[in-house]
Amino acid sequence: MIASRSRLFAASLTVLALAMAQGAAAQDLPAGSFQTDPEPAGQPGPLIQPKFEPSPPAIILRPDQTHEDAVPGAAPAEDEPEDGAPQVDTPNGDPVIDVVINDPPAAPPIPEIWSPIPTDAEGRSAYGLYLAGKLALMTGEGEKGADWLAQANALTPEQPRIREQAFTSALLSGDLDVAARLAPTADASPAFTEGGRLISAIQNFVHGDPRAANAALAGRPIAAPHSRAGLMVAPWIAAAAGDWTRALAAPPAQGDALTLAFARQNRALLLEKRRKFAEAESELKALSDMPTIGALFHRSYGEFLERRGKRDEALAVYQAAVEGQVVDLATTRALVRARSGGRPPAAPDFRQGAAQALTTAAAQAVAERGNEFAVVYLRLALNLREDAATQIQLAQVLDRVGLKAAARTALSRVGPQDPVLYANARAQLALSLAEDEQLDAALTELRAAAAAQPNDARIALVMAGQLLQLEQHQAALDLLNGPLLNTANQGAQIHFLRGVALESLNRIPEAEAELWAAHQADPNNADTLNYLGYLWVDRGLRVDQGAGLLAQAHAADPENGNIQDSLGWAQFKQGYFDSAVVTLEEAADKEPANAEINDHLGDAYWRVGRRREAVWLWNRVLSLDPDAERKADVERKIANGLDDAAPATGVSQ
Repeated sequence: MIASRSRLFAASLTVLALAMAQGAAAQDLPAGSFQTDPEPAGQPGPLIQPKFEPSPPAIILRPDQTHEDAVPGAAPAEDEPEDGAPQVDTPNGDPVIDVVINDPPAAPPIPEIWSPIPTDAEGRSAYGLYLAGKLALMTGEGEKGADWLAQANALTPEQPRIREQAFTSALLSGDLDVAARLAPTADASPAFTEGGRLISAIQNFVHGDPRAANAALAGRPIAAPHSRAGLMVAPWIAAAAGDWTRALAAPPAQGDALTLAFARQNRALLLEKRRKFAEAESELKALSDMPTIGALFHRSYGEFLERRGKRDEALAVYQAAVEGQVVDLATTRALVRARSGGRPPAAPDFRQGAAQALTTAAAQAVAERGNEFAVVYLRLALNLREDAATQIQLAQVLDRVGLKAAARTALSRVGPQDPVLYANARAQLALSLAEDEQLDAALTELRAAAAAQPNDARIALVMAGQLLQLEQHQAALDLLNGPLLNTANQGAQIHFLRGVALESLNRIPEAEAELWAAHQADPNNADTLNYLGYLWVDRGLRVDQGAGLLAQAHAADPENGNIQDSLGWAQFKQGYFDSAVVTLEEAADKEPANAEINDHLGDAYWRVGRRREAVWLWNRVLSLDPDAERKADVERKIANGLDDAAPATGVSQ
């Protein structure tokens, strides 16, 4: 019997996850915001994976002015202000911004009795809208759910819980203007109130009023738990408002080192905007030279040097970065561009700088498992500047919080302008579809990824796994034997999938050789141990040796029901029927709807004399949609038992 497709499916998903984990979301983020571990020799490595060391709690900013204070600006800019950067002159010629912040109105009290029941013009009750909104969110219809919750809130403004849920759903679905209107202002946690203030300020900036945004942040800086995002974005808003005193103010002296370093980078980029090039260069060089975290700032420093006409120095910075222990795809691309004489990227404008600051805050939030906060920051960043890398980053975080439909929408919005990012987005979309067993749709996305990046071995590896899931074994083998994957230093993953393809084509000696090569390259890989061990046991080739591999696989992954089934089947094949029953019962507890495990357990029950239970389990297998081969085998066993000697139905235990 050929090894079950359930084993292949699980193993292929493992390869998919390894090959495409987390995507290339780092490409256009602030320099070094993301990094990856080095790729194992001979294997297509993961496309950039976010990685931050956990940092101390975010610093808490304290307001240093009263609401009535005016915030003075700096001297007029040395360069021309950007569009949307207003200058308001006073009699002495200095620009000022008046700050007027009113306390929010108190929410109306909750009535003791709802009479009449709040309904809208169409007769829909507030509670009905609330339930419909919650259901829509649960089924992945984020925009519709957010809209219904907002309507429920409009009918019951005195209900803080509804307001909070409507606010949160608007954030997660990306309707930031609605979120700004619904932001709780009282009797709510700082996560809501400070988040609402941050959103309101940035949406004012988005809609062309940086002065109002700057005034709000100057009067009372964003406090915890959103203080980091507020600290990052406030200087860019201040600069857009023409308030260069605040824009170029030194970051706080205390706080977590990584946050303060990124704040210094923002200041350096703003110094460059003010043509204070010597100060900007000194700051960026100091950041690049910092121990441990300096690698995060190599690209930013190199790009600055390129803009100043110092290409050779920039090349040295990029070269040192890519030769280090951190693999940074964005820096590698910068090195290739600089070597070819390509034009360096321009310094970010105010909106781009604010968007990059928010993506940095999001990356740090993810590192601290604050995924919901990260979604907010990334939505805000995309509202400031549509960007493919940020869409990919958003998709990854949405997937982490269980919003698969929203994650797929974000990935589908990545266009083909950057082939690397486009291919990455399509490949991640394929992985998401494959997880929901939409295998044909996943293959379509992978073909689009391969067309955009035809020389990317990682995409070829994922496509081979997808073809195997679709049982297109020869097509998968052709790809695995092609020039992208069949190389002198190919790794364990490629040997493993080639072995799977060959075994499925009944080319058993070749399959054994490839699976053994995979095992030698990665001796502790549970999938390889399981697949090779099961092949030997099930085909009666090397039963004892295969059982030993399966024992190793079970020790490496004891919670995997498929592997435990393999071990139980090995015990059955060796004649240890009592042990097989115990092992297979535990496997069935872990995978109760697995047709193969139930089939094996039925066989074990038969051999220990529990024949009525065996027949019951074989009948259960037929209800679990087995493949044609297993169905025919089980029907024979129901009729005649394992020994083909007598009818099995009704046999006493």
